[in-house]
Amino acid sequence: MFARYKFHRLLLTGAAGGLGRVLRERLRPFAEVMRLSDVAEMAPAQGSFEELMACDLSDKSAVHALVAGCDAIVHMGGISVERPFEEVLQANIAGVVNVYEAARCHGVRRVVFASSNHVIGFYKQTEKIDAHVRRRPDSFYGLSKSFGEDVANFYFDRYGIETVSMRIGTSVPAPKDRRMLSTWLSYDDLVQLISKGLFTPNVGHTVVYGASANRDGWWDNHAAAHLGFAPQDSSEPWRTEIEALAAPAANDPVALYQGGVFTAYGPFGDEAGDVA
Repeated sequence: MFARYKFHRLLLTGAAGGLGRVLRERLRPFAEVMRLSDVAEMAPAQGSFEELMACDLSDKSAVHALVAGCDAIVHMGGISVERPFEEVLQANIAGVVNVYEAARCHGVRRVVFASSNHVIGFYKQTEKIDAHVRRRPDSFYGLSKSFGEDVANFYFDRYGIETVSMRIGTSVPAPKDRRMLSTWLSYDDLVQLISKGLFTPNVGHTVVYGASANRDGWWDNHAAAHLGFAPQDSSEPWRTEIEALAAPAANDPVALYQGGVFTAYGPFGDEAGDVA
């Protein structure tokens, strides 16, 4: 699974997050030095092969210092749940522009960007879609990831920085509900996908759905076939256990839309006293 060739210094943003902590260990074979960053506290460096740099992605100067000297970026940082727009704006929208602008200034030519299935969350679970469909974000979070894909596309067209945008499904140790039987992405398959994103030549800006080889998948990756992503895991071992649980109502967003409950979050700021 691991690539034959290593970078000298690979930047992982969001290293204190749920997936960041997993990738901190699993991406180690890809680079001589892992530079790890988050706004939250990170576990201490494990050796000279790890560099820890706290960074607020909305701070342009700090992001430039973070990216300097790096050969590639795995950008997992930012808010990963639905929040009021003001919070998403700083971490996910200003943050992604700052990362790409720093990449341009410091000569970084490859980014793997953690996009999300919430970019297309308002498609029905009965629909099979590919990367060419019209985006239908389901939340402020989904909007920010859609914007991030546009930023990636712009920086390739304008400056030649190549990106693989991963529309990650649900990457957790095991699926927990019926929706996750379709969206689940194992950690091993996530690492394989990142490896393909880092080392496949001539990707331009490629959008790929991040899901394991689940029986009832909703996403068609033919447009990303050049990556050679071939997931090895499946949600099937959990099907009997999950289907024994009470099913949600047919009109519940969890059962209706690909984005699940994200399609129903908000609006924010409507509570008494919240509106100036």
